[in-house]
Amino acid sequence: MQLITDTDSLASLCDRLAQEDFVTLDTEFLRERTYWPQLCLVQLAGEDQAAAVDALHPDLDLAPLWHLLEDDSILKVVHAGRQDIEIFYRHTGRIPKPLFDTQIAAMVCGFGDQVGYETLVRKLASAQIDKSSRFTDWSLRPLTEKQLFYALSDVTHLRTIYRKLRTRIEQTERMGWLDEEIAILADPATYTVEPAEAWNRLKVRSSKPRFLATLRELAAWREETAQAKDLPRNRVVRDEALLEIAAHAPADVAALTRTRGLPKAVAEGRFGRDILEAVRRGQNTPDADCPTLPPVRELPRGLGPVVDLLRVLLKMKCDAEDVAQKLVANSADLEQIAADDEADVPALRGWRRDLFGEDALALKHGRLALTISGKQLRAVPAGRDGGDRT
Repeated sequence: MQLITDTDSLASLCDRLAQEDFVTLDTEFLRERTYWPQLCLVQLAGEDQAAAVDALHPDLDLAPLWHLLEDDSILKVVHAGRQDIEIFYRHTGRIPKPLFDTQIAAMVCGFGDQVGYETLVRKLASAQIDKSSRFTDWSLRPLTEKQLFYALSDVTHLRTIYRKLRTRIEQTERMGWLDEEIAILADPATYTVEPAEAWNRLKVRSSKPRFLATLRELAAWREETAQAKDLPRNRVVRDEALLEIAAHAPADVAALTRTRGLPKAVAEGRFGRDILEAVRRGQNTPDADCPTLPPVRELPRGLGPVVDLLRVLLKMKCDAEDVAQKLVANSADLEQIAADDEADVPALRGWRRDLFGEDALALKHGRLALTISGKQLRAVPAGRDGGDRT
């Protein structure tokens, strides 16, 4: 097990990995006490080499690693890599490309929704992972041999998983399915949080425009403060307190101190002044500029059974095609399809329409029926095999 703690050794490793067709990647980080993830360890592996990079070592410059990740000729393989990619994007301002995410690939290959790494290790690499180091504090030094073994297993088994999943996808000609999902992972917008949009993350209790305008200002202030001070959002002000403040719109410190869940010291300090200023901005927002919530879409009367049938069809098709249901459609998509043939949902576009959408519309309009043959559920043209029955 190689632990890299100096720049020359990292440069040598990256030079060797630059000759590979693909590199498997993983990170260990902490985020409990910060807004931005604190990178502690980076694990890298090629065909026959693997190493962990001590990102916290004072004598280590990560420039060779960033250069490797910016090399578009090398495929970067990750598992559930959104947070890893966010870290790299935060440090370099670029998304490593091209990418292959084995969790997404596993969904394409029928391993279920958001399948875990350990499951793929067991099923595809015929191995077991010692989970005892999963919740370790990766910022503490020195790292133990057990910790390093655990960390490196996240990239060594990933090689086997990648090869087997890629083979399956190529054999079933589903690489286009994967590319569509990877494009989301590789989009910088996926990792950009605009303070003005931060209020959309909160579970609101009111749709009143004035309340929403105040909440928008408060959430934007909290987001900017959390980013600037590198603190978790809830360490600045908790969600519940933010919603309470927006609902009551306190006009002075005395009223603010009565907010449930907001410490008095916070209300009377610098944060308190900033909060009151945000409240004032929200309360003074012109009516035309106040945000609104999208209308609640109520399912037309009588469509509930149609949605249930579409759900059965979705499960049947996904089981038959060996693909995760979540990748094709969710409950909201099914409701929209039941209500509107032209619904703007992924299930009615591209490969999803071919796999499910066309049959969903046919079932909805009576051109397709579900029937049981033996112990198997089948879809048949209406009028055949007893399919056109009421």
